[in-house]
Amino acid sequence: MISISLCLIVKNEQSTLGRCLDSVREAVDEIVIADTGSTDGTKEIAANYTDRIYDYRWSDDFAAARNFCFDQAQTDYILWLDADDVLLDEDREKLLRLKKEIKDTVDAVSMIYHYAFDEFGNVTLSLRRNRLVKRARGFRWHGPVHEYLAVSGSILSSDIVVTHRRTHVQSARNLTIFENRMRRGELFSPRDLYYYANELLDHGMDEKAADKYEQFLATGQGWSEDVISACLKLADIYSRMRQPEKQIAMLWKTFDYGEPRAECCCRLGHFFMERDRPEEASFWYRLATRLEKPKDCWGFLQDAYWTWVPHLQLCVCYCRIGDFGKAYYHNEMAGRYRPDDPHVLHNRRYLEGVLRNEAL
Repeated sequence: MISISLCLIVKNEQSTLGRCLDSVREAVDEIVIADTGSTDGTKEIAANYTDRIYDYRWSDDFAAARNFCFDQAQTDYILWLDADDVLLDEDREKLLRLKKEIKDTVDAVSMIYHYAFDEFGNVTLSLRRNRLVKRARGFRWHGPVHEYLAVSGSILSSDIVVTHRRTHVQSARNLTIFENRMRRGELFSPRDLYYYANELLDHGMDEKAADKYEQFLATGQGWSEDVISACLKLADIYSRMRQPEKQIAMLWKTFDYGEPRAECCCRLGHFFMERDRPEEASFWYRLATRLEKPKDCWGFLQDAYWTWVPHLQLCVCYCRIGDFGKAYYHNEMAGRYRPDDPHVLHNRRYLEGVLRNEAL
């Protein structure tokens, strides 16, 4: 059986750290924590779980901090989490089984990341990340912000889920790092441009974000998942800026990078619904319901578009067309995912009345 070091970098995580460590402590053999300057009770909480706590002088470089933390690990494999991540009971049991069954030839293990949820607990944003790596391979983190772990060799795709339980409010920390780098005249990679644009978008700076997304696309060197994401985000920005030609051009552009995605199909449906063209809108929403969700996608998937959103929108489309039977069907399909959604409940009451009247 392999041994595992859990590595975390933390700062002012007293509200979440104990929950994170409680969820995983039974599955790991040591816990290594690099504290980057906490002023609350984070280190005191950490001391209840480990004596491997290191002070790390923060330098606006997440990769450097994570690499320092990795360098302190002493076991066969390294597992990394953030303080607001947890392993649910079934996923902790899966990790314990993996410890016993994993072959020594495996260099890294990827896990599913459930990043965001709706008010009913449904996953709304997910992706896959390399989470467990063989220490002897010396894999390193890269990038001062929105860092990534570069791995190679034999990679096992597991069904273990890491669940994000975010409690922090929006921070300007990452945006500040990017802007400081820009002022210093640092050369931005295509990946830097993409994540800088994301930060600008998150802070409501649509025009600046659009400029950086366009710069990113112009490099022609971005990862396909980031390119698709940038096109979708640009489409949303151009919609808000009332530039429909650019909006739909970005949606069509996603098709240059693979098969249609539900995220794009639903946006196309919305584009045509806004122009009172429900027949065309229904085509794209129907296509979204028929697509198979990628199982091993490394980019962000907006799960709502692969589940209830197209069905709820098809209900609206068919109501406008006058096909209330199909409208009812798709409303009920949406209800399978969100049974207590007020829109689903309202539609059901309305459509049941319409269908009763039609039957008279």
